[in-house]
Amino acid sequence: MAVKRLTKNERERVGQVLSLLDEHYTMEYKCYLNHETPWQLLIATILSAQCTDARVNLVTEDLFKKYRTLEDFAAADLKELEQDIHSTGFYHNKAKNIIECTKTLVTEYGGVVPKDIEALTKLAGVGRKTANVIRGNVYHEPSIVVDTHVKRISGKLGFTKEEDPVKIEFDLMKVLPKDHWILYNLQIIAHGRSICTARSPKCRDCFLFNLCRWEGKNDE
Repeated sequence: MAVKRLTKNERERVGQVLSLLDEHYTMEYKCYLNHETPWQLLIATILSAQCTDARVNLVTEDLFKKYRTLEDFAAADLKELEQDIHSTGFYHNKAKNIIECTKTLVTEYGGVVPKDIEALTKLAGVGRKTANVIRGNVYHEPSIVVDTHVKRISGKLGFTKEEDPVKIEFDLMKVLPKDHWILYNLQIIAHGRSICTARSPKCRDCFLFNLCRWEGKNDE
């Protein structure tokens, strides 16, 4: 069910949520995945599927020293790359996608990571989440990244009733002002790690408690 046009009270509540997030968390655009180039961020984001940013950063610290260029990744031995990224999980598909993706970047895009979301999502291993990471962090295009934290906490806040990440993305585009599309993801990641954790949310310590729509919050 898509989010309907917001009432005045709902717009005010969204504004209050965002103001509190701004107050407690960063208002600077920062990326939790270590990288020096757009293509490194693309590879790191592919690796981050079902894996923590911390683990990805440990892996890419050595990975980007071993494979220094897009051409190095495009020419990588599949089995060897699988072992290099083994600890990130789902390494068979990730290694295959990284090789196919980098080959396409080299042969069709001259080594440049595209900006257009349609072009990005045609690359192997790149869905809307990964594409929006690139668009937001590399090209500074207003983009909403729906990761596990954003999916879980946006539902609790009543910003969406959807479970599918793409539908959640479009719901949030209706709810959030564009100037918070990128910031919201960064702030919600911080909130999900420190207070609204998946296993043991600290509801009574949460500055969003009175604005949260989660029915289970009173049981905490």
